Amino acid sequence: MGDDTPNHENTLWVLTECYYPEDISTGYYLTSIAESLAAFRTVKVITGQPKHMSRGRRAPRRELRNGVEIVRAWGTTLDKDIFLFRLVNMLTIGVSLFFKSLRRFENGDQILVVTAPPTLPVTTALAALIRGASFTILVQDSYPEILIAVGATKQDSLFVRSVNLINHWVYKYAAKIIVMGRDMNELFVRKTAGLDVPVITIPNWADLEAIEPTPRESNALLKELGILDKFVFMYAGNIGHPTDVETIVECAEKLLDLNRKEFHFVFIGAGAKRRWLERAVEQRSLANVTILNYRPRSEQIVFLNACDVGLVALIKGMWGTAMPSRTYNILAAGKPVLALTEKASELERVIDEDKVGKYVEPGNSEGLVEAILEMKNAGHELGVMGKNARSAALNKYSLAKAVAAYADALK
Repeated sequence: MGDDTPNHENTLWVLTECYYPEDISTGYYLTSIAESLAAFRTVKVITGQPKHMSRGRRAPRRELRNGVEIVRAWGTTLDKDIFLFRLVNMLTIGVSLFFKSLRRFENGDQILVVTAPPTLPVTTALAALIRGASFTILVQDSYPEILIAVGATKQDSLFVRSVNLINHWVYKYAAKIIVMGRDMNELFVRKTAGLDVPVITIPNWADLEAIEPTPRESNALLKELGILDKFVFMYAGNIGHPTDVETIVECAEKLLDLNRKEFHFVFIGAGAKRRWLERAVEQRSLANVTILNYRPRSEQIVFLNACDVGLVALIKGMWGTAMPSRTYNILAAGKPVLALTEKASELERVIDEDKVGKYVEPGNSEGLVEAILEMKNAGHELGVMGKNARSAALNKYSLAKAVAAYADALK
């Protein structure tokens, strides 16, 4: 890595459904990885058209951005929150990316393929084997475990057995598997037992260039919402099936029943559970909950500082399947974290080791109420948690550390 001249003899291909101009987490992280590695080697990306927060925007079929050649494949961009439309999107982009890969991979190339959609590693493995390239899998979400957790299928179903069989074949030929956390590492060590494939943990990182702590009293969003005098909990991110919004809603209702009106919950984002959340807030007359539309990444410094505590919420069964990347940006803003997560998850370990907050088991609304009351009364200790959070982001969860780890893993 001492030589900054790109190595044109060995191309690194990044295969991902989401890439620039998408700025949701997968698009942001994969764009940052590709552009950072382009300083050391030839990096090319095969991706699709925007279909998340930038849906409707047509990006060039080919372009060069920050040293990375981007090739965009055709695929439908239907509303992903409708299950049938999501399947159609997955099918069309999967077929298109497969044929793009077949035409462009060359013998000796390296590939970094992300598990979104979950079929992408399968089609990429086929193309890589045909073309004589090697591939590394970047696991953002683990399937079929996440489908079991959200109730979409059952552990003993034929579908799950089939997915596990296909995954086993893919893992067998993978050069390496990169995962987001230690719980995921433990899960994949079990899933790849006997295959002799290295499983490497590289956490995501905080957007330290854009996010830092700012004074609460001058926060524009708190002023806009009229809640400067409240003790505010902020959930910012995808409100999808793996999000335990139900427990947060029950907690908000219990606090009103206790006449604890000094607490307020703010949700910023979209996803499959957003409509349920809106209905629940209206039906239960939860005046202590505000729901806002997604705000661009460029405004993170404002909305992540518009709280006293950052919320992260995962449903039961998510151990080892994902590590919410929003956690690191909460840390960057110098905010304590309150999490709904299972024991020994990566999220729990970060909170414990860095002393940045509290966690409660998913579904435990009474425990969440208790944790909230404790944090409100923590006084000086809450400020220490915030300082610990910022320190952890700076020292452990930076882009520089992550890029160095990726460069080493993809030598």
